[in-house]
Amino acid sequence: MTRRRGLRRPGTDSENVLWVALRSRRFEGFKFRRQHPCGPYIVDFFCAAHRLVVELDGGQHFEPLVQAYDARRTAFLARRGLRVLRFQSDAVFHELPAVLEVIATALAQPPSP
Repeated sequence: MTRRRGLRRPGTDSENVLWVALRSRRFEGFKFRRQHPCGPYIVDFFCAAHRLVVELDGGQHFEPLVQAYDARRTAFLARRGLRVLRFQSDAVFHELPAVLEVIATALAQPPSP
């Protein structure tokens, strides 16, 4: 809980912008949690009702070691029936409506069993 709280408080600028759109059921009535634990990982945003994870990736995610870590992390989450959407952090600033449209499309699909 302490680590989650520590990650949640400062937040990146892109996380804070997206959180304004997703929090308090503002986004089409769906409840999202921020900095939610999923096994050994803490995901940026999570909608439990649709088993949807939304991750924002900064520039460090283009490094080969980080990409390998992200692939293992995504595979772990997928094995648990979670769908993972990844967006570049910059997209939140420059293409927020498009990011929200992709999230809405994912939420329109029924969650995997």
